[in-house]
Amino acid sequence: PSLLPFLPPCRARSGCPRRRHVPRGGRGAAPGAARARRPNVVLILTDDQDVCLGGMVTAPRSRPCCPRPAPPGSTPEHPGRPPSPLRLLQTPLKKTAALIAHMGVTFVNAYVPSALCCPSRASILTGKYPHNHHVVNNTLEGNCSSKSWQKIQEPYTFPALLKTACGYQTFFAGKYLNEYGAEDAGGVGHVPPGWSFWYALEKNSKYYNYTLSVNGKARRHGENYSVDYLTDVLANMSLDFLEYKSNFEPFFMMISTPAPHSPWTAAPQYAKSFPNVSAPRNSNFNIHGKNKHWLIRQAKTPMTNSSIQFLDDAYRKRWQTLLSVDDLIEKLVKKLEFHGELDNTYIFYTSDNGFHTGQFSLPIDKRQLYEFDIKVPLLVRGPGIKPNQTNKMLVANIDLGPTILDIAGYDLNKTQMDGMSLLPLLRGDKNVTWRSDFLVEYQGEGYNGSDPTCPGLGPGVTHCFPDCVCEDSYNNTYACVRTLSTSWDLQYCEFDDREVFVEVYNLTADPHQINNIAKTIDQEILEKMNYRLMMLQSCSGATCRTPGVFDPGYRFDPRLMFSNHGVRARRFSAQSL
Repeated sequence: PSLLPFLPPCRARSGCPRRRHVPRGGRGAAPGAARARRPNVVLILTDDQDVCLGGMVTAPRSRPCCPRPAPPGSTPEHPGRPPSPLRLLQTPLKKTAALIAHMGVTFVNAYVPSALCCPSRASILTGKYPHNHHVVNNTLEGNCSSKSWQKIQEPYTFPALLKTACGYQTFFAGKYLNEYGAEDAGGVGHVPPGWSFWYALEKNSKYYNYTLSVNGKARRHGENYSVDYLTDVLANMSLDFLEYKSNFEPFFMMISTPAPHSPWTAAPQYAKSFPNVSAPRNSNFNIHGKNKHWLIRQAKTPMTNSSIQFLDDAYRKRWQTLLSVDDLIEKLVKKLEFHGELDNTYIFYTSDNGFHTGQFSLPIDKRQLYEFDIKVPLLVRGPGIKPNQTNKMLVANIDLGPTILDIAGYDLNKTQMDGMSLLPLLRGDKNVTWRSDFLVEYQGEGYNGSDPTCPGLGPGVTHCFPDCVCEDSYNNTYACVRTLSTSWDLQYCEFDDREVFVEVYNLTADPHQINNIAKTIDQEILEKMNYRLMMLQSCSGATCRTPGVFDPGYRFDPRLMFSNHGVRARRFSAQSL
């Protein structure tokens, strides 16, 4: 039986241009019918997928931080693909690279404003920085899927606007927010506004033995691969939606996979894949994080052999789980093509945050301010996008909402979003004025008592490993300006701790962020970056898109730094929620 009922046609809504109703393309469709309707959009969101460490490698020259090359692999055949000059490195996502990256554009400088699942996903949905949507960590107390989030932010997410203002059919399948389904926040009966079809995972990523909210009704899954493996379940639900959706309205799909998040459970046919793959030994692997925040300095160097074996196994298992995502992408693209929708559909592929495996002797996690945790893949194909393109502009996941609304024809001036529409970049417009910096912010977490794994460390730390290396703490709270201009590739960060610790990296000379130059960089640059950081921490909407420190239009008045009327750094906290 079908997983999805037929959705009746929607009426045109205010806020988006009206359009002529036409049947979808495919068998029996009139030539050009799909093109007469506003474009469809598909957003595939993976969980904890890095880009710098090989989680998304599409071409040898696309990343300075990629691991050593492996022998090129073959690419899958698919209809309409032109010959590609790019050669694939060893990667679990060959089909994805061929079907999306090689058919569109790869953004090689794509970032998240917070390297943690729930704050990052909230930024995607709202188009806002964490200090504006107030989701600061993965807990209900941190506003992750809380009653406050549901009341204040959910009604204004971009999917809600697509459905209510633009008449899009909307489909969600997979992981939503880490605390979704919590009893204190409505349980799985809560269906956020804006979704025509809702198949959301209760709580955090799993592959078996999980509960889905099926339009507000709980559906329990077990551990039978053929009917329960979550990535495949999401693929099947997505294909059913494409089969049974309305033919008369555009659609938006968001497919949020568990892979490659822990517990890294591969499909049985992929459980022995990549036997010789191990975590990349980049120059910041298994070294002491000198001149860094105390949390980084506390990591034990060198790591034990057992720790290295653990993270090598984790890295390989992460790749194995992504093979099922690769299959999902192939099935989805083929289904879109079969129904004549592919040429009228934008497909976005990205992740909620990066990941590290042994960098600065930190075992495995995210949360940190470095490139391996804040840099993510972003691949896009769709109408008007030329194949095999690489874009070096500085983009962030707060841009996804504005972009998709712009594609739908929604007036972005009606939103309060902090991000920018990528549509001019996707079209290849000339002389586009673009940002040169963006904000990264994170609020650290820690136990009130001692971490049970490492009681000797005392209170305030969390996510500790058996050798007492901890990945987070209360004062691992920081904010950064990440700058990428014609003259500078720079990151400036301040910690909200007793030291007010500062880290600065020149990524042109030091792409792996080994040397903190806070004490040696020009004092004037430090002052300008400090002021810019305060400005961004207080920004909202259009003020988040003002010129950066190295832009021609930037104006700096050092007197404002010491004025009672000047901008003050805003430290987001639970009290501000």
